[in-house]
Amino acid sequence: MSALAETIAMQGRVLRHALELDIGPALARLAGAERVWLVGTGTSEHAAQLGAAMLATAGLDARASSAAGFVAAGRRPLPGDALVVISHTAETAFARRVREDALAADARLLTITGEGKGWPEAIEAAPPERSETYTASYLAALLVLARLAHGLGGEEWGAEELAAIPDLVEGAGAEPLPLELPPPRLTVLFGSGPAAVTAREGALKLREASRLLAEGLEAEYLLHGSAVPLTAEDLLIALDPGGDPSGLTAGLAEAAEREGIPVTRLDPPAALHPLLAQLPLTVPLQTLASRWADRREFDPDRVILGSWAAPPLWTAGAPERIK
Repeated sequence: MSALAETIAMQGRVLRHALELDIGPALARLAGAERVWLVGTGTSEHAAQLGAAMLATAGLDARASSAAGFVAAGRRPLPGDALVVISHTAETAFARRVREDALAADARLLTITGEGKGWPEAIEAAPPERSETYTASYLAALLVLARLAHGLGGEEWGAEELAAIPDLVEGAGAEPLPLELPPPRLTVLFGSGPAAVTAREGALKLREASRLLAEGLEAEYLLHGSAVPLTAEDLLIALDPGGDPSGLTAGLAEAAEREGIPVTRLDPPAALHPLLAQLPLTVPLQTLASRWADRREFDPDRVILGSWAAPPLWTAGAPERIK
């Protein structure tokens, strides 16, 4: 069994631990901030996007950015701002650059990392990932951010809803998946609002683990041209179509079926806030990536190979390269 599959199976336990972490110092750091920036790279940027929406439920002016985009724009936290840097490894070059700049400016800084990474201001949300296809650290970061939103006065969910998440994640992992074989060509995941972020995260997992062409889109992108080249050799995965109040996600799924394009629908547990619903909704996509990696006989635990692993690429933007 791959480390990816083992990690997916243990996510409930990781999340129960995340519920027990002391977030008091982090709440004190964020309380009263005029603006909160959340930055990350790849999967961590997806956590930043959902985390910003979570913090907004507590009335904060919360904004998400990729770490590289934050640096390229020359952004710095203003007086009164807070900055949340998400990096499970604490090694991502641009995330480290953003953190170093914040420390130099004596900004109000919080980081969310993996255990044992040595950043004193960090909430260490999850154990170190053993697979390069990150899963548990993503869900743990989201649960920590949901706890912060609640602790800062958000009333969209309470302690009871948060405590239910680990069981819901485990249940989502135990559900049988309707997809046995990948499509011949392209997999497109799409959803509306928070589910669009999950679509992007799911596509990233499929690309990393199983080396399949996949993309994750906001539902409206399909309507405005992205669906044009799709054929019966492709697969659409509609995320939470019943939770899209506009009806667009469900309507696009039906239109695709009329065009002869295979469609699968994935729904989160009922009566769960749309932001919290993204945690259990992500699990079937992680599981699908693991399953398709096995079928295609790829190692989902080592995914950055060859020229893509060249050190100059991975240190570009790092603080020591800039000085």
